[in-house]
Amino acid sequence: MATAKKTKVHFFSHDIQMRLKNTANLKHFIEFIFKKELQNLGSINYIFCSDKAILEINKKYLNHDFYTDVITFDLSQDNKAISAEVYISIERIRDNAKQLGLSIKSELHRVLFHAALHLCGYNDEKKKDKEIMRKKENELLAKYLINS
Repeated sequence: MATAKKTKVHFFSHDIQMRLKNTANLKHFIEFIFKKELQNLGSINYIFCSDKAILEINKKYLNHDFYTDVITFDLSQDNKAISAEVYISIERIRDNAKQLGLSIKSELHRVLFHAALHLCGYNDEKKKDKEIMRKKENELLAKYLINS
């Protein structure tokens, strides 16, 4: 009898209703990102929440008093495997998608992949780094959305 492969990617809802489609494919694709970037993924927990919840996290842990779409915490304790929690405001995703003229699905997946890229060592504070990050996000989005 074959045993099921233990997933390293998990999705949770904190204080907001969130249902993802094709979660098995999405989990596999996120694991693929880490493999492609030659990073060992231990586990990553994506927690979907409200603006209120992400603002509280932003204030408490980062001393930032503003809304954001995503906050990534690298909880890795050694260099062997990446372990992380990623908080995503679904309200920010919806608003950003509307402002950018994108589908919520596309914007949500961009943010999911953005967090994974941060954990793989990509940054977006400098203009050049932001351009590299956006290019990677777009490549991943195209690859995932075509195959899903």
